[in-house]
Amino acid sequence: MKKSLVYILVFLSLVVLGLRFGYQPALDFLGYKAHGGIKVTSVPDGVSVFVDGVEVGKTPYENEDMQVKEYQVKLAKDDTSWQGVVNITRGTMAVVNRELAQSIASSSGEILTLSPGKGVNITSAPDGASVEVDGKVLGKTPLQLPDLQPGEYTFLLSHDNYLKRSIRASLPSGMLLHLDVDLAVSDVDLSSVAAPAISSTPKLTVKQTPTGFLRVREKPAISGKEMGRVIPGDTLTLLEELNGWDKIRMDNGVEGYVSSTYVQKQP
Repeated sequence: MKKSLVYILVFLSLVVLGLRFGYQPALDFLGYKAHGGIKVTSVPDGVSVFVDGVEVGKTPYENEDMQVKEYQVKLAKDDTSWQGVVNITRGTMAVVNRELAQSIASSSGEILTLSPGKGVNITSAPDGASVEVDGKVLGKTPLQLPDLQPGEYTFLLSHDNYLKRSIRASLPSGMLLHLDVDLAVSDVDLSSVAAPAISSTPKLTVKQTPTGFLRVREKPAISGKEMGRVIPGDTLTLLEELNGWDKIRMDNGVEGYVSSTYVQKQP
């Protein structure tokens, strides 16, 4: 009798938690972990997929049972690679599409993620790309479209000297779609750029760290916003040496700062 009473009290407590704060705290109380998923495609197929430094498979890759958090995703095949940060939210599927190329400038792709809210946020590399939604020009990146209604849309991004990129995506009700797009430099523009004579390009190798990864920050300070993560063995381009910090460029073209304690200059 006492045991039944305890079960009833626990059940009522969970109901009160759900009504007051939403049901996730109650599920957390029971040990339930919220999950989401990721889908990765690439051109070409058969590219190795790494999640937080661990190889999990080859493209096309899909995992619908991942904990809700931020992940460092890397694609690599032969001497081409790409890496970026993907945020997975509860009950959603993040999508990563990449077209790998020998140079970062010729590589393109997008990351699509969802979070609670409404509308669409669009960013691009480079900034200032013109955005068309179903054939209507709505502005330039970075662009927020909070009034876009749920439905399926075609987003077309274009920029001078860059190849246009078209993305078909669905916007669910009650969700905010984040669309992060990398544009590839057009072949004409690449052929017209004279390559400078470089005797050597300073490179850094990421050393072992206590966490298994190294944060890339927006400024040379621990308080700097995290721009991405690299893992031991990754190669970074050295741009500038500072006191205790190095300014670097990652494979995906993102620039930031890393602690000089955990990197080593290559010969």
